[in-house]
This record gives sequence, structure tokens and C-alpha cells, in this order.
Amino acid sequence: MNVLELVVFAPLLAAGLLAVLPVGDRAARWTWVLVTAADLALLVALALAYRTPPAGGLAFERQLSWIPSVGVGYHVGVDGLSLPLLLLTGVVFAACAVHALREQRRPRAQAALFLFLQTACLGVFVAQDLVLFFVFFDLTIVGMWFSIAGWGHGDNRRSALQFFLYTFLGSLALLAGFIGLYVAADPHTFDIPALVAAAPLADHPVGGAVVLGLVLLGLAIKTPLVPFHTWLPPAHTDAPAIGSAVLAAVLLKLGTYGFVRIAMPVLPQAWQAWAWVVLSVGVVSVLYGGLVALAQTDLKRLVAYTSVTHMGYVAVAVGVAGLAGGDAVLRQVAATGAVTQMVSHGLLTGALFLLAGALHDRRGSYALADYGGLARPAPRFAVLFGIAAFGSLGLPGFSGFVAEFQVLSGSIGVTAWALAAVPGILLTAVLLVRATGSLLTGPTVGRAVGFTDLRVHEVAPVAGLLALSVLVGLLPGPLLAWITPAAQSLVVLVGR
Repeated sequence: MNVLELVVFAPLLAAGLLAVLPVGDRAARWTWVLVTAADLALLVALALAYRTPPAGGLAFERQLSWIPSVGVGYHVGVDGLSLPLLLLTGVVFAACAVHALREQRRPRAQAALFLFLQTACLGVFVAQDLVLFFVFFDLTIVGMWFSIAGWGHGDNRRSALQFFLYTFLGSLALLAGFIGLYVAADPHTFDIPALVAAAPLADHPVGGAVVLGLVLLGLAIKTPLVPFHTWLPPAHTDAPAIGSAVLAAVLLKLGTYGFVRIAMPVLPQAWQAWAWVVLSVGVVSVLYGGLVALAQTDLKRLVAYTSVTHMGYVAVAVGVAGLAGGDAVLRQVAATGAVTQMVSHGLLTGALFLLAGALHDRRGSYALADYGGLARPAPRFAVLFGIAAFGSLGLPGFSGFVAEFQVLSGSIGVTAWALAAVPGILLTAVLLVRATGSLLTGPTVGRAVGFTDLRVHEVAPVAGLLALSVLVGLLPGPLLAWITPAAQSLVVLVGR
């Protein structure tokens, strides 16, 4: 077992032990914290040891036969597209473990569930076989369903069922697309690097379009992009705070990661043909998410719709990266921005959802009208919420600025149609500034009266996520050093 496999499967082992051993609630909480901290330390060590592999290569690679009769293998490895998302996953799950230190509802079961979910998410980002990718992808659906149904509030069972049905339908479309790739490949295989090298369906535009359509449907539902986003607001509203944080920060990235890991390099000709569609859906998602967020009176639903906007920027960037004839350097900048946006959104929106959870924990409501003047009784909450909101709207000095600047500068340089996404920046700024003013400023009224400020276990994870966003915003070099070579290789593959 190499360090990569230890990173992926150590949380699963800990989850199994918590599930079967008679561990007390306090011990379960701290076990969860220690396991996620140790896993994050291993991820940092892995990142420090990482060396950019040759184009198309993988680091920390392992390949074993799994189901040889159908060409399914256990194949794992990382590159510059997956390493940042592995680190993001480790950071977010560690933050959630600390945030849940005061959880009173079945803490042992919750700790075991989220450790299982952590392995499933990490597994998606290291999988280099389509079936292995699909197995981990589906396990994340199961884990999040249990989180919403078991620890949520409001109409959580209905929201959990809606989430499950939508995303499971998407996974079925994804599986059908994977089978299409297997059938088209010669020799038949589910191995992703082998499929990239073979480019099946390159000479079959209709077949390529059908298979890519199935893959895009499954990934667009998970992302989610308009019009496949309707499961997201209720799932976030009724999920527990840490469930929302993981859903926004990590699970949404499984869809966008699928674009750059599978759809683009395996079906480059079909991606070029569909690039304008992907770009258009991205622009619509950016604008629609911002406009609908403006109408929200519930903080969690507002933040959920901003996720539609931010994931729309990723779709714009990957669509531009596939446009035939565009400047290769600018398309590479857009692709780099897409991955940076995934990381930035995870840090900032994860922090916002943890903060939103504090409102429900104390007052049982996310309604903006129920609060006012929170800065006076809860200065720590006010400072962290203000920082997270301004970072999320793309203020310079935060990771959001680095990501959106790359996405828009690369995209607009390739096609002026990408300018249509620019108003999304203004919409996001207006809605987040308005929400911040409504919650924090003015006289202390409504449920803000007597509001208890954040405790240490609530401050630490949010402050950590925001500090990392600032670090990326001020010193993006190390992150971009991982992403840029992989993005260059991706653009070359799509343009072949």
C-alpha cells in the first residue's frame, strides 16, 4: 500500500472501527478529528513529495487487475488536476470534524458516516478507471443521502430523496456513457489513460455526440448546472451545516472534475463539437444563479444559488478550452482558472455554509428577515461572515479573484461571447453585500438579540478555510505550479 492508498482508505478503516467498537460519544468525536487531521497531514506530505509527471503521466500510480473479464482494473494515481482537489477534500473534512465537536445527535454514527464519505470523495479524485470512478461516485450519493436524512432539519427526508433520485439518475446516464466508451474502445477497456490514448469514437461523430451527451448529463446534474440544479437549494437548506459544507465544497466538484478528467480528454472531437453548448450552459448558469439568488430571503438558499453561479464559471472555462481555433495559451489559462475556481469555491462556500449553520443551531432559522445587527452580539461571527462574503464575490486578495480573473481573461480572449458571463460578478457582489448588511449592520433586532457568538470549535474551521483562501489569493504560485502543466496537456489533448 503506497501513501496515496493510505490517504484514501485510512478514513474508511476508521469508519469501520467506529461502527463496530463500543466507543463513547466524546471519543468518537475526537477520533474523527484525529483521523481527518492525520489524513490531511499525509496529503500535505504527498503534495510536498509530488513532482510533475511527464505529459499524460501520473504520480503515485498503482495498477492492478480487478475484473479482468471485462477489462476493469484497480488503477489510481494523481496529477495536477486531482492533487489540489485531494487537498481541498482533506481540508474540508477536517474542518467539518472540528465543527461537529459539540454534536449531540448520534455523534459516533455521524463520525463513521463522514469518514466513509471522505474515502468515497478521495477515491473519485484518484480513480483512473471508469468503473472505479463510478463506484466511488455512487458511494458519495449514498453517504450524502444519509447525512441529509439522518441529521438534517425541516423537510429533510423529502430533500434527501430528491437529492438521491436526481443524482442517481445522473449516475445511471454516466454509467451508460462509460459503457459506450468501453464498447467503442479497441481493445475494450475502462482504463482512463488507455482511453485517452485511443480516443475512441474520434471517427464517429454521431456516436461520440451520444456518449458525450450521456456523460455530460450525469456530470451536469452533479455539478449542478442549469437546468439540472433544482435539487440543490432544498438539499442545502435542509442539510446539517457540515453536510452542506461537504456538498458544496467537495461533492459539486465531482461533476466538474469529471469534465477535465474524462469528458474532455477521452472524447476530444465530440467535446469540440459541444464546446459552444457547454459554454452557453455555463453563461446561463452564471446569470440565472445570480438573479435567483437576489430574490432569496433564506441565507442557505442564497448561498446555494451562488454555487450555481460559481460552477457556471467552471463550465464557461472548460467550454472555451474546447473551442477549435482559439489561442492555445488563452484556452490553457481558462482551463487553469476552472480548476482554481473549484478549489476557491470549496474554501469560501464551505466557510459560508458552516457560518449559516450557526444561525440554525442557535435560533432555528436561516431567514434574513429574522436577524439584524448581529455584529454587536456576535463580533466573531460578523468578522468571519464578512470576510467569507467578500472573498466569495471575488475581492482581490482572495482565491476567488485569482480564479475568476483567469477564467474571464482566458475565456474573453478566445471569444467575446464570454463577456456575457461578466454581469455575474456584479450580481454576486450585490446579493452578498446586501445579505451581509442585512445580517450584520443596523440595530440588533429579532432573533439576533441575545445571539451567542461563535465558540472556538466553530471559529477554528471557518478561520482555517478563509486563511487558505487568502493564502491562495496572495501566493497562488504553488497551486498554479501543479495545475498549469496539467491544463496545458489537457488543452493539447482536446485540440488534437
